Amino acid sequence: MKKDALRAGAGKLQRFQGRFGSCFGRVEARQHATKYVEGLLAAEGRKNVERMVAQESAGSGTVEQADVLSRQHFLTASPWESADVQREIQAVFAESLVPTTKDWSLGTVLVIDESSFIKQGEHSVGVKQQYCGRLGTVANCQVGVFLVGVTPGGDCLLDHQLYLPAEWARDRARRRKTRVPSEVQFRTKPQLAVDLVERLLHNQLVKPDWIVADEGYGDCGHLLDALEAHGLRYVVESAITKAFWTANPLTQIRLRQSGRGRPPSRAKRDSVRSAKEIAAVLPASAWRPLKLREGAKGPVVYEYARVRIWAKRHKEAGPPIWLMFQREIDRPQIVRCWVSNAEEAVSLETLAEVASQRVRVEQFFEEAKGEVGMADYEARAWTSWHHHMSLVALAHLFITTLRLELRPEEPQLTLRQSFELLQAALARPRLSLDEAMQLLEYHIHRNQVATQSHRKSWLQKHQRLRDELML
Repeated sequence: MKKDALRAGAGKLQRFQGRFGSCFGRVEARQHATKYVEGLLAAEGRKNVERMVAQESAGSGTVEQADVLSRQHFLTASPWESADVQREIQAVFAESLVPTTKDWSLGTVLVIDESSFIKQGEHSVGVKQQYCGRLGTVANCQVGVFLVGVTPGGDCLLDHQLYLPAEWARDRARRRKTRVPSEVQFRTKPQLAVDLVERLLHNQLVKPDWIVADEGYGDCGHLLDALEAHGLRYVVESAITKAFWTANPLTQIRLRQSGRGRPPSRAKRDSVRSAKEIAAVLPASAWRPLKLREGAKGPVVYEYARVRIWAKRHKEAGPPIWLMFQREIDRPQIVRCWVSNAEEAVSLETLAEVASQRVRVEQFFEEAKGEVGMADYEARAWTSWHHHMSLVALAHLFITTLRLELRPEEPQLTLRQSFELLQAALARPRLSLDEAMQLLEYHIHRNQVATQSHRKSWLQKHQRLRDELML
């Protein structure tokens, strides 16, 4: 990899941010936005406002409190709209990352997911004792709902919104103190997900081919109704205990002359089964091993099966859909399931590959929190939360597009490695550019050796699958 390409990448940052200048309005706000994004990329440790200002002031050795206050004011009280930044991010995503789907059969995949942010105290907007996915238990935290675009070229945060619990939505004093807009009312997380999708469709910049979500959203009938109403295809996880019709409900429910259904007989009710019961009676021939991708520890392979069933939605009969099952090779008793409104002609391989893209949003959150300070904000207001998330999205998108440009010379380049190289190319680097490149070459070689070793061990353990899948 050539050093001048890296220096050109660092120089591109100013031009990249210039594209977003009109989103911030006045010159002062544009300057603050530029410095904030540079801080997210270059500051070491926690990337809160004070540390970013300290990083900028490293040469003088002093941190002016006025600079910290003005940056916090930009984050909380500056009138720019995060929606404007997200719209421009969607435009860059459509121009730079969507074209990488040209040779990818899935097209553009959108992943709906939530992420939690642990907080101390009770003053940060939306904070309460609620389920925290990061800890897997109830904790004092904020929760945001996110819409992430997934392509072969990289991932991008297309939109986001903070979840405002019902008690917060009713509390006028706390709303006023934390700058919650008057039009913001209580919305469930699936309702927020619908809002994000509809805002994206309204912008007409990104055309999704698939929607993916976990069971917290996949089991919400109103969300699925909305996706179907917009003509969107989905593959969403569902609870293994959820019930479905195994026969056409129209043939199972006798109608009165008024058109209202009578309670079906016992024989008819037997046509309603849980996903777990349906999976238990599938013949061995229904299950097929499919390789999803080449992982760091060998091929990622699961067994899949699917059946055509009818949804049971809002306590009534729903449309015909696919019910897809996945079980682990070494632990077949562990079964997960997904539902999809895909056409009957869509293959099992395609449904499995679409469902597997949800892991990409987990990778996105890991990168965004670890590299560009997604969870490092300290402001408490509604405006500051959304402003921060949009600036994080902008910083992450820049790194993603930079990696895409550098990949022809180094196909194994990860986002973390791209981040370290960019830091080395920016002013006041922790490592020189030569040191960063040497470190990159070492890690790539080490990872390649480890991957080859894990793959060899996996193939030796699963010789039947190796032959069946021609791995």
